[in-house]
Amino acid sequence: MSHVKAGGKVAQQAQGKRHGKRLGLKKFGGEKVIVGNIIIRQRGAKYKAGKGVGMGKDHTIFALIDGAVKFSKKFGRTVANVVNS
Repeated sequence: MSHVKAGGKVAQQAQGKRHGKRLGLKKFGGEKVIVGNIIIRQRGAKYKAGKGVGMGKDHTIFALIDGAVKFSKKFGRTVANVVNS
């Protein structure tokens, strides 16, 4: 007798139908932001937090001050900053 249950139609339907996580840049370079605006949603710290931004426990980068988003490189890593404008 078989020891593995046969895969039914229900299991096949779930595959490939999950929604995406909506990660990535939410505000681009030069765009105006206010306090609390989410700049980047990410998995892991691909982008680092610079001046005028904070990083949440899920590595979300958000604005701490009003201003414009500016991206720069530091030690080969991309850093997100918010500068007063």
